[in-house]
Amino acid sequence: MAAVLTQLHRKALEVAVVLTNNLEAEGIQIAKQASIPCEIIDPRNYADRETFDAAVVACLGRYRPDLTVLAGFMRILTPVFTERIQAINLHPSLLPRHKGLRAIEKSYEDGYDEGGVTIHWVSAELDGGETILQKYISKKGLSFAQYEEKVKRAEKEALVEAIRKVLTER
Repeated sequence: MAAVLTQLHRKALEVAVVLTNNLEAEGIQIAKQASIPCEIIDPRNYADRETFDAAVVACLGRYRPDLTVLAGFMRILTPVFTERIQAINLHPSLLPRHKGLRAIEKSYEDGYDEGGVTIHWVSAELDGGETILQKYISKKGLSFAQYEEKVKRAEKEALVEAIRKVLTER
C-alpha cells in the first residue's frame, strides 16, 4: 500500500479509502499519515464469511472506488464480494502455481528456476482470476531471504504497474 500511495496517490489517482481486516495492520498508520480514510472491519464481529463480505461491500459502496486493490488482504472472499466489487489482487507467486498461503516459501522450494509475483483480477476462485501481469525472478544462487526480498520489491513494482495498466485500459 505504501508504494501505491507514494507513486500514485494524488498523481495518477486518488486513493479513496484504505480498508483492513487486521486491527494491527501497518497500513492504518500509513493511511492516517496520508490523510486517507481508514476503515477497520474485524471479521470476528461477523457470523460467517458472507456476512463479513457484505459489510466490506457496504463500506466500499460508501466510497464508490473505481477500482479496489487487495494487497495483504488475507481473506478468502465469497461471491457476496466478488460479484459486486471489481478488484485486483497481489499474489507472491507465478500463478497458477502456489495458490493460497505460504506462496513465497512454496515457490522458493519448487523445482523451477524462476519464481515471481502475479497481479490478477479477483474472482470467486482462490487466486484464480484472470492474470493482469506477472514479474519473474530468477532463484539461481539466492538464499530464501534474498529471494523473499526480491519478491517483496517485485510486488511493489508489479502492483503499481498493474494499477496504471488497468486504469489506462478503461
